[in-house]
Amino acid sequence: MKKIVVLGAAESGAGAAVLAKDKGFRVFVSDMGTIKDKYKKLLDDHHIEWEEGHHTEEKILDADEVIKSPGIPDEAPMIQKIIAKGIHIISEIEFAGRYTDSKMVCITGSNGKTTTTSLIYHIFKNAGYDVGLAGNIGRSLALQVAESPHEYYVIELSSFQLDNMYNFRANVAVLLNITPDHLDRYQNNMQNYVDSKMRIIQNQTADDAFIYWNDDPIIKRELEKYDIKAVQLPFSELKEKGSIGYIEEGQYTIEVPTPFNMEQESLSLTGKHNIYNSLAAGIASEVAGIKKDIIRKSLSDFPGVEHRLEKVCSVRGVLYVNDSKATNVDACWYALESMKTPTILIIGGKDKGNDYTPIKELVKKKCAGLVYLGADNTKLHDNFDHMGIPVRDTHSMKECIEACYEMAEPGMTVLLSPCCASFDLFKNMEDRGEQFKTLVRNL
Repeated sequence: MKKIVVLGAAESGAGAAVLAKDKGFRVFVSDMGTIKDKYKKLLDDHHIEWEEGHHTEEKILDADEVIKSPGIPDEAPMIQKIIAKGIHIISEIEFAGRYTDSKMVCITGSNGKTTTTSLIYHIFKNAGYDVGLAGNIGRSLALQVAESPHEYYVIELSSFQLDNMYNFRANVAVLLNITPDHLDRYQNNMQNYVDSKMRIIQNQTADDAFIYWNDDPIIKRELEKYDIKAVQLPFSELKEKGSIGYIEEGQYTIEVPTPFNMEQESLSLTGKHNIYNSLAAGIASEVAGIKKDIIRKSLSDFPGVEHRLEKVCSVRGVLYVNDSKATNVDACWYALESMKTPTILIIGGKDKGNDYTPIKELVKKKCAGLVYLGADNTKLHDNFDHMGIPVRDTHSMKECIEACYEMAEPGMTVLLSPCCASFDLFKNMEDRGEQFKTLVRNL
């Protein structure tokens, strides 16, 4: 009996372990951190051996295959030992894909993944499709395949997940954009990161669809390197040669597979970035054969995604907006671009090799103040202090909200759009957003 070792026992790892056990493998789960009680119970219920707080080397290095959590970098000592021994490392998505013939709608990109994935899922659900939500959001794909299989899966894929996917095939692949992100995990080499994103199209056939943003210079450059077999369905902000989805004269338009249009003003999501997300979602839904009236209604009533330009409340005439999901510079650019009033921008966290140059003009144009929020704000001081905009230096969310409350005047917006990862002061991006919302509502 072959042995599967699963490293990391959160949603992804615990689900992979259950599927592996269900398929007759010997399974061992190891997590250097603390495993949540709900995942311990899941593993115990399936009689799966696990450990936390350390790695037992001899139990890991006798694996036939290792399923690695996407959060574990290749530089981790145990991963290096596994690689040195020649043991194959895969992702949970790759493993789950071996045991299902369901249709896979897969979404990646530096920004907009969660919104677009959630929107496609919303449309499929409204159409009455048997669909599961998986990947970076939703329940583990592996656990769904094991215990509650669906005809369709809508899957958000990070570059880290794509790195360890080899034979998995996306029936519909959506590539939203490629901008610098996670470069600390890619030897500060942009091309390494780009190559990861392009893995979304590997294994596609002529029966599949590839949906991508036609205005993205990196995607356009990269497409010349690949022999793409899937049907290409590009979208852009404006009608241009080759694009089958665009906005023209206030009309949201998709030309193929069948003509579709609706008023841009009817879209529930606002802002330039959300035009792209809505176009990608509409095209994916058309490919899946969903009726136009359902797509139209779903694009109009989608409630949005938590922590992504989420309006929290107004206090003393100041609107507070939670954009904690903006963990890179490009995401912050889109958030600032959508601001209609003078803005106090909260920025900072664990820097991922950021170049802040792209947002400096927008900061000058849109911002009435900057509040730095991080364990070490030196790089922010170096980049923004000289611009003549009032700045405040804070090292906790409580300090940050107090500073914003003092700086903001009626008619302004306070925007948490940090450009950075959250792990210096918070458990994760969600924790950062929840703390922001709680403190704002208590003002």
